[in-house]
Amino acid sequence: MSSIMVSRIRQKQIAQMVASGKRLDGRGLKDYRPIKVETGIIEKAEGSSRALLGKTEVVVGVKVEIGDPFLDRPDEGVFTVNSEFVPLASPEFEAGPPSEESIELARVVDRGIRESKAIDLEKLCLIPGKKVYVIFIDIYVLNHDGNLIDASSLASLAALLNTKIPVYVVEENEVKKTNDYIPLPIKNLPISITLANISDKLIVDPWLEEEEAMSARLTITFDKDNRISAIQKGGTGALTPQQIMEAAYMAKEKAEELRKMLVKT
Repeated sequence: MSSIMVSRIRQKQIAQMVASGKRLDGRGLKDYRPIKVETGIIEKAEGSSRALLGKTEVVVGVKVEIGDPFLDRPDEGVFTVNSEFVPLASPEFEAGPPSEESIELARVVDRGIRESKAIDLEKLCLIPGKKVYVIFIDIYVLNHDGNLIDASSLASLAALLNTKIPVYVVEENEVKKTNDYIPLPIKNLPISITLANISDKLIVDPWLEEEEAMSARLTITFDKDNRISAIQKGGTGALTPQQIMEAAYMAKEKAEELRKMLVKT
């Protein structure tokens, strides 16, 4: 029997179980896999973290440099998010230019941080229009077992909370580095929650085989004040307005749970 046929049988099995309110791995429809977050794991980085979502594993490193601000935002620091799918993480990952999935992942994480104004960028300006802090957030997917967006978003926020930036002083319109470090100014805590539509039921935190069986995916990012800062749909299927509302309520509840868990770590 071909692996494609086995996969189809497995997908049908997953769909049938979800339709009956159960999941193949024993979880309820609203349950996450075990979550583990560690910080300060990369010695050379200004901030770092490792997030495990079941078997999905993501590492994030934060580097800080001094550079030029954007022309339309001369009084703000700059940050950028990149993601890399390490080939050993999945047979589907290949070395070379970033894939569409990698680009999407970086953009969703970036949007959640940017639109929630998680980083106080105004405090990262040294010389208006000339010199600002530049924050590089690099995501490395080490093992792919589904729901890379939530794992990466969680790891990115943990790494930012772990980040210490070098203190610079401005003398005669030049910036000079001191030996001091201060925490990166964080003023919001955006949490991404991903749901999958299988058999017209919504499930939280789809693992890899559930992603193969889903018709659509919806990621909603809530900030600390329960405002939506980002939404991303994936998959070829559609979601009804009722499903989108249901997803928003489920995501809001789960975001509060994950935020409390992250703050404690």
